[in-house]
Amino acid sequence: MANIAQQLDTVRQRIATAATKAGRNADDIQLLAVSKTRPAEDLLEAIEAGQTRFGENYLQEALEKIAALSNQACEWHFIGPCQSNKTAALAQHFDWVHSVDRLKIAQRLSDQRQSSPDSQNERLNICLQINTSGEQSKSGIAPEQLEELASAVACLPGIRLRGLMTIPAASADFGQQRTPFRLMKQLFDALNEKGYELDTLSMGMSNDLEAAIMEGATIVRIGTAIFGART
Repeated sequence: MANIAQQLDTVRQRIATAATKAGRNADDIQLLAVSKTRPAEDLLEAIEAGQTRFGENYLQEALEKIAALSNQACEWHFIGPCQSNKTAALAQHFDWVHSVDRLKIAQRLSDQRQSSPDSQNERLNICLQINTSGEQSKSGIAPEQLEELASAVACLPGIRLRGLMTIPAASADFGQQRTPFRLMKQLFDALNEKGYELDTLSMGMSNDLEAAIMEGATIVRIGTAIFGART
């Protein structure tokens, strides 16, 4: 069975191959290792193999790992659902939040980032989550709500609007995989044409990273292909 370092290398090769096919530079695509449910020991193995960016879904679990790995130069991304009772901890302990889909959450993150003793006055990087599949079970705003939310969020002083994130409906068909990612790129480009200066498209996971890269992903969120299937 391949270890985490070997699986990381395989994923990096997949990213490089996909970037070449898309006519892109692989250095423009960041690998976010989705480490939810994984112990700190697994993350340390990934760190020793050169991985520094980690994505977490569950706040309490993430805070324990952040504390355990506080001597490591990690960049922490929260990619799970944002709730009001989580925002203070998110603002204090994370570098990125990918899953903002309400102005109230963005306002709380902004205010609490500014008052956090650990933020060193650095703004919190955020992405707005888009529900590209229309599934009621999925978080995120509808595409037609994006411009109104982006306009309000971009003015908040404690956060920096970096881009967009999506978790589309699963599909095994490459063409169908590309469709929601293409929509994301269109939404991204439309906002930039209006002066937003976004630089991040967080999209693509273990089974569809190639399709996401073809449509412009700058961060791919990979868990299973690095750490194996979750139990």
